[in-house]
Amino acid sequence: MSNIYQAAASAVERGEAVALATIVRVAGATPRGVGTKMLVYADGTTEGTIGGGGLEARVIAEAQEALRVGEPRLLNFTLRDTKAGDPGICGGEADVFIDVLLPHPTLLVVGAGHVAVPVAELGALLGFRTVVLDDRAEFVTRERFPRADELLVGDIPTELARFPINRQTHIVIITRGHVHDEAALRAVLDSPAFYIGMIGSRRKVRTVFDNLRAAGANEEALSRVRAPIGLDIGAETPEEIALSIMAEIVMLRRGRRGEPLKLEGERG
Repeated sequence: MSNIYQAAASAVERGEAVALATIVRVAGATPRGVGTKMLVYADGTTEGTIGGGGLEARVIAEAQEALRVGEPRLLNFTLRDTKAGDPGICGGEADVFIDVLLPHPTLLVVGAGHVAVPVAELGALLGFRTVVLDDRAEFVTRERFPRADELLVGDIPTELARFPINRQTHIVIITRGHVHDEAALRAVLDSPAFYIGMIGSRRKVRTVFDNLRAAGANEEALSRVRAPIGLDIGAETPEEIALSIMAEIVMLRRGRRGEPLKLEGERG
């Protein structure tokens, strides 16, 4: 059991969501008893077992779906008639609770220029696990990003393909030019990231989107991208732009619309 908890903690620490399946009730004959646990990763690999066979296969599939939507679930399984779709023939029942263990939300800043510095600083201040990526080693330094949790240097699309993006990932694309922005967006467009934003003028955004459409990008995926990035607060300086970006991320995470709190016509 301790191995399962250690594996779960390690996964969460490296920014990976995992599902913990626990048998919470049994009736009649079942392969394992109450309290038996199994850890399930997004790719279907596991730590531990709740008895194998059809029951375990069904639980793994349900756990993967729970990870996809990011919500726990309580399931009931009968273990009687495989011809009727039951996962076994033990004759009993088992209730399995699948909990989704989410890492701290990750802010993945793609590009390490002037705007990236205050974005990463605000991200850390707001409790995000902050990661900065650029292909220029001289920009991705601890002096520039003292509060970042991780600094990555390398070819941007290649590093993005390696990065464990999940529903807790918030991607801010602010590279040094539209060619790099387009390459970065192409690499993450179909990812499960909660937030994908790209800096740039409306003209630049249209050009990038048209190029991605010509390459076969899905229109629904493009509609998820927040571009131009951030809320309209009249931002001009890197710090103000960073504030508009992080305000948009917080707004979407909280399910709000970004309207003023003060009601028109009210005083105080």
